[in-house]
Amino acid sequence: MEIGIALPQYGTHARADRIAGFAREAEEAGFDSFWVGDRVLTPVAPSDLYPGHTPENPYPHQYKTFLDPLTVLTVAAGATSRARLGMSTLNGPWYPPALLARSLTSLDQVSGGRLDVGLGIGWLRDEYTAVGADFRKRGALLDELLDVLHGIWTQEEFGHRGPHWTIPVAHVGLRPVQPAGPPVYLGGFSPAALRRVGRRATGWVGAVLPPGAAEGLWDVARRAAEGAGRDPEALRRRIRCNPGPGATADAIAALLEGVRATGADGCFVDLQQSVDSPDEALELGVKVLGLLRG
Repeated sequence: MEIGIALPQYGTHARADRIAGFAREAEEAGFDSFWVGDRVLTPVAPSDLYPGHTPENPYPHQYKTFLDPLTVLTVAAGATSRARLGMSTLNGPWYPPALLARSLTSLDQVSGGRLDVGLGIGWLRDEYTAVGADFRKRGALLDELLDVLHGIWTQEEFGHRGPHWTIPVAHVGLRPVQPAGPPVYLGGFSPAALRRVGRRATGWVGAVLPPGAAEGLWDVARRAAEGAGRDPEALRRRIRCNPGPGATADAIAALLEGVRATGADGCFVDLQQSVDSPDEALELGVKVLGLLRG
């Protein structure tokens, strides 16, 4: 199982001056991939609660400071040469497809073809309001975005006319390094989200869930792949692990061992809610990596 780590991006870890060094040191330590998330707004009176939170504590307080995900990945790409670059997840419906395709293709070039695109639809209606996107149509927006990305990455001339976006037929001169474009993973935890994974994606960017829950969702994706005429064995899983404050290296390694036992292809650990600084996160992450690889 490939093992990754979240880059310094939010809360007290939002240190632009540490991104490059953190990525370089993490790659040297043996991490296989680097990851970012996507938050644009932390409302004073939010429309929705983060899963598992309460009105008094509606979302992780660290989310109040959040660096741009594509900028963070670009800095990390320039400082490294081997590790993959992933997103868990970029909220696809927030972005005009033509602009997002340009950014992702450029990042794939900058990284020498190391980009894994992870897309989701988010959970906070206030963020959709802030960026001018329709929360009620988020699934349809994501599907149309996937159509556009595929077209731009596979055609020399491309145009699109859909329910939400129109793109005049144009020459596509900017090409990704990876043939047919970077692999696209999709997030989400509903049956509808996993059916979309099975029909349309390279795989799933999930998270550590209660026993049995992830396996049930994965079965939904596999059945959807079969129904779409795709090989379910080709689907891949990248799983996020979010340890809480004070988590020890032994406890985190045990969580990742549990993920490995499910047959997941990769797992990454986000330590930005566990410790206070990028240096502490790297130190703890290297200990976890050592326990897993012995």
